[in-house]
Amino acid sequence: MQKWQINEDFAKQVENFKALPALYRHALNELENKIDIIRTEWQVRDGFSPIEHVKCRIKEPKSIVQKMQRKGYELNLDNMEQHIHDIAGMRIVCAFVKDIYRLVDHLCAREDIRVLEIKDYIAHPKPNGYQSLHLIVAIPLVLLDGTRWVKAEMQLRTLAMDFWASMEHILYYKFDKQLPSHVAEELKEAARAADELDQKMLRLRREILELSEGKGGNEQT
Repeated sequence: MQKWQINEDFAKQVENFKALPALYRHALNELENKIDIIRTEWQVRDGFSPIEHVKCRIKEPKSIVQKMQRKGYELNLDNMEQHIHDIAGMRIVCAFVKDIYRLVDHLCAREDIRVLEIKDYIAHPKPNGYQSLHLIVAIPLVLLDGTRWVKAEMQLRTLAMDFWASMEHILYYKFDKQLPSHVAEELKEAARAADELDQKMLRLRREILELSEGKGGNEQT
């Protein structure tokens, strides 16, 4: 009972403390603007954008509390800011795996974004079949008392990976987080099928671009 009271008080503290959540919202807006510019520039220069769509969210106070509790951190705002990196989150869905790595390379080269951590679950999928590329980045906000770098998590996926992850999430909660073994195995097979589809579509894209170049096209590969 006492433990829940601490969590409840902390959740209220996060909700009532306006400055810190506002910083994450502003950082996410800044990041979204940067991605939108990248998307537009690719569209103008190459004739298409590899970014299909972007989704943003701010983590709910209750979820922040639960994550801090799981990780064993004392419930205070300093620990929240220092150790919880996904309060601001962005998911970017691309058409092809190649475009994901192209975008990551670009982000790493920028001076107005700091890439702090990369977890490549595309090259090294999770045991359940999950694939995605996760970045922890820091975005600069120019405030009255100087520049402050605010962290955010970015998840980069293909359309096939995003569909699989959405279905896995639905099944995971439908079975109350305990998937039957045969369902878990079917999900792994579905993940492999999604990866094969990504590879097949990439080969088709390469073939189409080669045919286009043979006819005098100049589209970027």
